[in-house]
Amino acid sequence: MCNGPLAKEETEGHFTGHETFPLRCLWLPKAYREVAKTKNRNRRGSPFSDDNAIVTFGVGKNMVNSIRHWALSCRIIKTQANGAFEPDYIGDFLFDTKTGKDPFMEKEATLWLIHWIIAGRWEKTSRTSTWYYVFNYFRERIFERESIIKTIQNLCKNRSKWKRISDTTIKRDVECFIRSYVYSRDQKFSEDSMEFVLSELDLIKTVGSHLFEFNYGPKPSLPEGVFLYSLNEFWKTEFPNQESVSVETLTYSPGSPGRVFKIDEQSLVKRLTNIGVNSGGRFEWTDTSGIRNIIRSGERIDSLELLKLAYDYN
Repeated sequence: MCNGPLAKEETEGHFTGHETFPLRCLWLPKAYREVAKTKNRNRRGSPFSDDNAIVTFGVGKNMVNSIRHWALSCRIIKTQANGAFEPDYIGDFLFDTKTGKDPFMEKEATLWLIHWIIAGRWEKTSRTSTWYYVFNYFRERIFERESIIKTIQNLCKNRSKWKRISDTTIKRDVECFIRSYVYSRDQKFSEDSMEFVLSELDLIKTVGSHLFEFNYGPKPSLPEGVFLYSLNEFWKTEFPNQESVSVETLTYSPGSPGRVFKIDEQSLVKRLTNIGVNSGGRFEWTDTSGIRNIIRSGERIDSLELLKLAYDYN
C-alpha cells in the first residue's frame, strides 16, 4: 500500500515529454537564457516553437522539445497563465547573469540539486513520475529494467487516471530514466555524449549485463547546503506543523533525503549529528532515551538561504 503522494487517488502521472533524450549538460542554462531574453524584450511566443528554434538551440526539433521538458521539470523555467514561459526561481538562482550561483552548470552541487528536484518532489506540475517513483517507492536494491517497467505498469492499471498510459510510453520513460543515471562505456565522447550529467552522481551502477544497483552510502560529494535545502523542503511539504522529525522519517519516508539521495541510516545519522553547526542553528539534533529527532528553530526557514551554503563556501 502506497503512502505519501501516491496514496492520493487524484495524483496524476506524467511519463512523456523528454522525447527519450536524457538531460544534457548545457541544456538548462541555454533554455534559461533564451526564455530570459524573450521576457526582457517583451516578445510574444516561445523560443522553443518559433521559426528559429532549431538554429537557436543548435539541435533537432525533438531535442528542442526535450530541452523545454527538462527546463520545466527542473524548475528552470515555468509556464505563465497565458502560455508563455518565464524564468522560475531555481533558474534565477543558478543562471541569472548577475547573481547566478552556477551560470554554466559546472558545479556538482547543481547536479545534486537537479536530482532532488526531479526525483524528490511530486507536484501537479511534476513531469518526471518515473524518477520520483523509482527513488521513493521501488523496493528492489538490485534490479532489471523490466522490474521497473512491470511495477509501473501495474501501478498504472490500479489507478483510474493512469489507465490510459500505454506500455510503450512506460518502457520509453524507464529507458530514459536508466540512461540518465547509468554511464555507458560504449558511448563515444562528443559534446552530445555529455548527456549523462546525472550519472556523475553515481546513484545507480551496473552490476551485470542486465542488472543495476542503487548505490547506498554517505554521499560525501553531496554538499551540506543541498542536503539542508532538501530536508527543509521535505519538512515543509510533509510535516509543516511539526516541530520535530525523526531520523527514521528522514531516512525511509517517500520524498525524504535518505530515500532520494540513497543515504543509509548510519551515514544519515552521522550527517545529522552536525546539523546544528552546519545549518547555523536553524536545526538541532536531539537524542533522548534513544529517540533521535531533528528539531527546527523556527516555523519558517528559507530554503534558498540554506541552498546558498552549497555555493558560497565552495
